[in-house]
Amino acid sequence: MEKISFFDQIDNNKRNSAILMAVMFLIFIGLVSAISYVFDIGICGPAFGFFALLFYSIAVFFTGDKVILALTGAKPVQKKEYPFLYNVVEGLALASQIPVPKVYVIDDPSPNAFATGRDPKHASVAFTTGLLSMLKKEELEGVAAHEISHIANYDIRFSMIAIVFVGAIALLGDFVWRMLFFGGGRRRNDSGGPLIIIALVFIILSPIFAQLVRFAISRQREYLADANGAKLTRYPAGLASALEKIKAANIPTKAANDTTASLFFSNPFPHKIGFLGSTHPKIDDRISKLRAM
Repeated sequence: MEKISFFDQIDNNKRNSAILMAVMFLIFIGLVSAISYVFDIGICGPAFGFFALLFYSIAVFFTGDKVILALTGAKPVQKKEYPFLYNVVEGLALASQIPVPKVYVIDDPSPNAFATGRDPKHASVAFTTGLLSMLKKEELEGVAAHEISHIANYDIRFSMIAIVFVGAIALLGDFVWRMLFFGGGRRRNDSGGPLIIIALVFIILSPIFAQLVRFAISRQREYLADANGAKLTRYPAGLASALEKIKAANIPTKAANDTTASLFFSNPFPHKIGFLGSTHPKIDDRISKLRAM
């Protein structure tokens, strides 16, 4: 029964992730509207915010993967350097009926990996040196299948859009925080009214709301990629074993930061425990679901 419910969860995850992304958009529109009200900008505020988000989204959509690879220190590698890794990625891409993604390696002792790009035709997958040295063949195949599933399911595009929204909301929140508490800008005269208080509270809390939504989106996609990855290799135990080794290693990923954390295969900051504060599901939950398959 557990096995069936795990795969039935795939459709639910897709639907719930779409809902969460809509919530993220509403948070952004609400934040821009609140800012416009506080500073008495009028309708120009939401209109400008919408077009600014559109321009920002287009820029990130076409260049975001390159920025992420640069931020993590990922280096492109040739097939002759890592023949087994290339064979694994090529085989899984063929099985998933997608183009073979570009392969990168990150010089980091922490066992981890991630995929990025805007679609399967423009995708890349990166593995840390710690992961390559620690895992056995079937375990590495499980991790690679998980990342290939992210690419095949267009999770990479979804994650990129989530980063766009969270980044935009965080930037706006920080800007308004500075304007409110360090002076500057024209504000409404009714600064003590209930509506202005509600607007200010929303402005302060919106970046937190956005992060919580992003965490929920990321956790949903990780369960989905685990299911599809195990289905792709037909060996759930390999992926479960990889997660067990990563948990035992408990090494933070130096190449990750708060912006890129949700992209990685496992939580890059294992010492920061807490369900709401993590971009990933609890690793024990992932292992137990895979073992049940």
